[in-house]
Amino acid sequence: MSATQPRVLVAAASKHGATMEMATFLARTLQESAAGQRCGLTAEALPIERRPDAARYDAVVLASAVYVGRWLEPARHYAADQVTALRVRPVWLLSSGPIGEPPFPPDEPHDAGPIAAMVGAQGRRVFPGRLDKRLLTVGERAMVTAMRAPLGDFRDWEALRGWAEEIAAGLRPGTPTAPATAPS
Repeated sequence: MSATQPRVLVAAASKHGATMEMATFLARTLQESAAGQRCGLTAEALPIERRPDAARYDAVVLASAVYVGRWLEPARHYAADQVTALRVRPVWLLSSGPIGEPPFPPDEPHDAGPIAAMVGAQGRRVFPGRLDKRLLTVGERAMVTAMRAPLGDFRDWEALRGWAEEIAAGLRPGTPTAPATAPS
């Protein structure tokens, strides 16, 4: 952690834009949170496809849309490629995917645990996503119709705001950069 203001990267893999919108909201909310303002935190949301250098930041939130129970391939590859930098700074994982009321599927993506262990994540959260039929490919539309998946925007902005406050509260200047012992 830098001796001055912590810098946070929110790197997102998003297929149809909903997860990137969440990452942008999270970065802004980290900065605007009471804890973020107290420590002068700055945060930046970038698409994972731009390959941001995690070593340039004091902490990282990795975000990925979830399809068929898995993180998107670019997010999985980014975590593996940046593992050296990620293991020596605080990291959190954000999975975006469940849809409906109540959210379905209710469980974590299959690869969230292994990715969290690989990067030494301090925590991970699953947030509801958005399913907008207009943004889907023909094949995706067919699958959504066959599964009778609920359409709509199920993202929980207040829960995301609360999580941003939790993350920011743990990022005070002088905080050690080594991750906690076990992911939550």
